[in-house]
Amino acid sequence: MTRDAAASIVRINPPELGTPPGYSQVVEVSAGRIIFISGQTALDRDGNVVGKHDFAAQAEQVFGNLAVALQARGCTAANLVKLTVFLTDMDNLATYREARNRFFATVTPPAAPAVTLVEVSKLYGADFMIEIEAIAAA
Repeated sequence: MTRDAAASIVRINPPELGTPPGYSQVVEVSAGRIIFISGQTALDRDGNVVGKHDFAAQAEQVFGNLAVALQARGCTAANLVKLTVFLTDMDNLATYREARNRFFATVTPPAAPAVTLVEVSKLYGADFMIEIEAIAAA
């Protein structure tokens, strides 16, 4: 169990559920603010797709966009309590995890929000391979 005192976030992995790789089974939040971040895709600030046909580049852009959205509300990766991740090909899971781990390692201790990850047949743009929506608490 880890606690982020500033945001009042408790991350728990009950022994009966095991310890998952890179996320938490349960996240309890007592916060003054809850921030909902819409699905982030691999678009740059000008609306151009970054990394067409390159999942690693898209994942980096998505996490970069997530960081910008968090910073706009005075938050960091440490404030994330829930992610919903959509991949168009589960074969990219290992590459997603590498990008995720780099992103969460930007804070100490590394953040580990609750996560739902699903494969979908397509996202709203034909070139998108990943989309992440998030909830943060501050």
